[in-house]
Amino acid sequence: MTAKDEHIAVTRFREFLRVKTVQPKPDYVGCEAFLKKYAEELGLAYTGVECVKGKPICILTWAGTDASLPSIMLNCHSDVVPVSADKWTHDPFAADKLENGDIIARGAQDMKCVGIQYLEAIRILKQQQKVQLKRTLHVTFVPDEEIGGQDGMKLFVKTDDYKKLNIGFALDEGLANPGDAYKVFYGERAPWWLTITAKGKAGHGSQFLEPSATVRLLKVLNRFLAFRDSESNRLKHGRTAKSVPFQLGDVTTTNITILKAGVQHNVVPETASAGIDIRVAPTVDLNAFKEMIEGWCAEQDVGIEYVNTFWSNATTAPEDHNPWWRLLKGVAEKRKVDLEPEIFPAATDSRYIREIGIPAFGISPMRNTPVLLHDHDEYLNERVFLDGVDFYTDLVPALANNTEELVER
Repeated sequence: MTAKDEHIAVTRFREFLRVKTVQPKPDYVGCEAFLKKYAEELGLAYTGVECVKGKPICILTWAGTDASLPSIMLNCHSDVVPVSADKWTHDPFAADKLENGDIIARGAQDMKCVGIQYLEAIRILKQQQKVQLKRTLHVTFVPDEEIGGQDGMKLFVKTDDYKKLNIGFALDEGLANPGDAYKVFYGERAPWWLTITAKGKAGHGSQFLEPSATVRLLKVLNRFLAFRDSESNRLKHGRTAKSVPFQLGDVTTTNITILKAGVQHNVVPETASAGIDIRVAPTVDLNAFKEMIEGWCAEQDVGIEYVNTFWSNATTAPEDHNPWWRLLKGVAEKRKVDLEPEIFPAATDSRYIREIGIPAFGISPMRNTPVLLHDHDEYLNERVFLDGVDFYTDLVPALANNTEELVER
């Protein structure tokens, strides 16, 4: 297939992949220019909002026929993670396409594919099928998701610009699936980053100096490690209420990611600290969990700093009493695709949406595809990509033409 014969959706996908929105210095200027031009091409209204200067939230809007109905948000983050270029077989920002259709680029799975799938579904609906939607549709491209969304979605949902959108339901990213189904994420674990610091007596390494900063720290870390072991065991043997084996998102992970102590071998340090990454499962009482870990630290008089905590474990029910789930499931059944609902094991911008009470599912329509987000030689096959365009072509009108009162999360 020549470049001239390439599907327009694939061409736009590859163009977007070439915009180097790579952290820590994403080309948000180039990204916004690309999306403004795209909005004009598709006949969509464009709005740019900056909660932080130089970090635009790009909103492409297709107005519905009934302004009284809450709108639909189709969300995509525009930034991508850094690369180790020497580990790639192709330039990670060239978007090369192999003979078998694999498109290799950073962001191919995470998640520029989904943003273009939204827009190319809109192209088909507007320009080919001449569809009109009852609900207004907002396709949002937000910055800085890959570094926590602090200057992006976290701030955006608190603005009047967001409130004016009148969002009633949102879709966001999921993960590829090596199996023959779409993963659907109805919640995610709350990310907590802690620094714990112990203090003690300093002196020569030949003595028993009490209290010892390192001993205090290790005793607390042993509590975290014992908890880690118990959750690992739950993952291996636990089952949900429907007797489905636990997935990673169903348990709380704890990892010691930073250790700091000492200046040389024969000097007992007066301080010792550790950084800990915790992902708290939605079934956990967050206040009770905080009391538990503070109790561990208090036993050894160890200080604790909450570097980052997220205080919501809201989920969107993947059950038939939730109309949004019924619509999603109905489209999947029509397309003969199985859905596998799970808790997202890491964190996405969906958590900020659910936190303010808006139902949201995370789904990236990539099946029979290895999970390669943040990996070297990240790729997506064009056939899988185009199948995702068709999926959203069916899903968007199902969501946007639904007039049922939707109150379930």
